Amino acid sequence: MSSQLFDALNSLSEEKGIDKEILLEALEAALISAYKKNFKSASNVRVELNENTGKMAVFSRKTVVEEVEDPQQEVSLEVAREIDPNHEVDDIIEVEVTPKDFGRIAAQAAKQVVTQRVREAERGVIFSEFVDREEDVMTGIIQRKDSRFIYVNLGKIEAKLAETEQIPNEEYNIHDRIKVFVTKVENTSKGPQIFISRSHPGLLKRLFEMEVPEIYDGTVEIKSVAREAGDRSKISVHAQDPEVDPVGSCVGQKGQRVQAIVDELKGEKIDIVQWSEDPKVYVSNALSPSKVIEVLVDEEEKATTVIVPDYQLSLAIGKRGQNARLAAKLTGWKIDIKSESEAREEGILSEVEDAYSNDDEDLFE
Repeated sequence: MSSQLFDALNSLSEEKGIDKEILLEALEAALISAYKKNFKSASNVRVELNENTGKMAVFSRKTVVEEVEDPQQEVSLEVAREIDPNHEVDDIIEVEVTPKDFGRIAAQAAKQVVTQRVREAERGVIFSEFVDREEDVMTGIIQRKDSRFIYVNLGKIEAKLAETEQIPNEEYNIHDRIKVFVTKVENTSKGPQIFISRSHPGLLKRLFEMEVPEIYDGTVEIKSVAREAGDRSKISVHAQDPEVDPVGSCVGQKGQRVQAIVDELKGEKIDIVQWSEDPKVYVSNALSPSKVIEVLVDEEEKATTVIVPDYQLSLAIGKRGQNARLAAKLTGWKIDIKSESEAREEGILSEVEDAYSNDDEDLFE
């Protein structure tokens, strides 16, 4: 064993970013395995590596006993005391058993084992690096596609974008650079596996954090996100400071901030609404851009009945019920939308509310 091996381990450690102690442990394990295999030894052995001299030694570890039954594992007290008069029964002694040609045999046998351990250690480094990126946004380049996944290069590893995590109707071309949301990082027998998404609501939330400084520094808080990827999303925001406009902060000057996110999501419409602890206000805001006359709240069922002007009914419900569905997801409240005339027929509107809606129809135009 020459110092060249230790030089190679040092270079490998720096190149792969692997702790040298891990490599030395792998090498020791490989040498022990090689010794037992090539010299048909069942004894308990230890390998000592001396980085300063570049040498190695193999020691057989045996238990001191009165009467030897297994020479591979035991040594008599008489023999042990020849080595050291202070030895007692049950002591462990070590005897060097390094074969003359062990260096050549061990190097050959150890190569495959060390390579495997290096691979495992390298995978561990990658896993440790990426496991902290769960629920975060990363930028990658599309490398290839198959029938199940789109593979996105994130630098040290390829991540998998499943069909169910893609934005409907979005084109994914080889070499395209895209932002993705890391949903899960797993350490498998085949190495780290990273699963990503373009449709997850978390992507929208993280994009706002990246684009809006007030969200990043905590001045504005994202309370909830509801998303139908590729089509439309709603996001509710809140600011503790009454002087801060949370919706305006997200929209940005001339809509620049929200437009940057819309562009990244290939035209997905985004409604930004103000959160409120009052469910009447919150549900009303969530149904934007529709106008609302009244919100009736059933706390026990966590359900609301929302009354809107007749001409706003289709807008409130949205195409294929999308606006109402997203508002319900955003607020966590069930939402039943009724037109003003329907509510009047069912006697839901009070006389005061009825009079108010009749006298102020222009308010909703």
